[in-house]
Amino acid sequence: MFENAVLRLRAQRLARATRPFLARGNRVIRCQRCLLPQKNCLCATIQPQQARSRFCLVMFDTEPMKPSNTGRLIADVLPDTEAFGWSRTEPDPALLAAVKNELYQPLVVFPASYADADREVLTSPPLTGKPPLFIMLDGTWTEARKMFRKSPWLDALPVMSLNVSAPSRYTLREAHGEGQHCTAEVAAALLEQAGDLAAAAELQHYFARFRHAYLAGKPHHPIHALEEALSSGI
Repeated sequence: MFENAVLRLRAQRLARATRPFLARGNRVIRCQRCLLPQKNCLCATIQPQQARSRFCLVMFDTEPMKPSNTGRLIADVLPDTEAFGWSRTEPDPALLAAVKNELYQPLVVFPASYADADREVLTSPPLTGKPPLFIMLDGTWTEARKMFRKSPWLDALPVMSLNVSAPSRYTLREAHGEGQHCTAEVAAALLEQAGDLAAAAELQHYFARFRHAYLAGKPHHPIHALEEALSSGI
């Protein structure tokens, strides 16, 4: 059973916790790798892929410990993915080294509307030159905005503003606004536009399996009533 950067970050976060982290559904007996209910474990279905693109997840405090987190799916499909906890005042030296790696073109994935007027903004991934390093700010929308605003060590990097036309199918948490997508959905779209088609397809399929397995463990989730109504033609 292989590890990934998000699981290692989760273990570090748990090790320094002063009290138990109680996520929603904390009474459910979960697989400690995929964090799904044991009966819905997906670990045996994970199919790692190779890709030209790389990902660096910058995760807000408790995000690595949440069963609903989808950044972990990226690290499952792309084992070279890096993951770091966010700190406004004391960023991890390994994170600073990762974003300065001259072998890659670092791009902060965030909507262009939040970038300063003089900041470089890309609307599609670069297909030539250095491979892209997509820096994903992983947390709730409020947390992601805070990380974007208060990470001066990212300010000089270009912003990758991606338009994902398909509606989000996440539904595991309440979206802050219409048109927002979860971390794995954005990553799959980035991979597809960057030409990493096999990795994009596997991440999309894995996300679909994860979403189904996660919701199967929540029989009272509103999505079940909606899907039942749609299937019966109501």
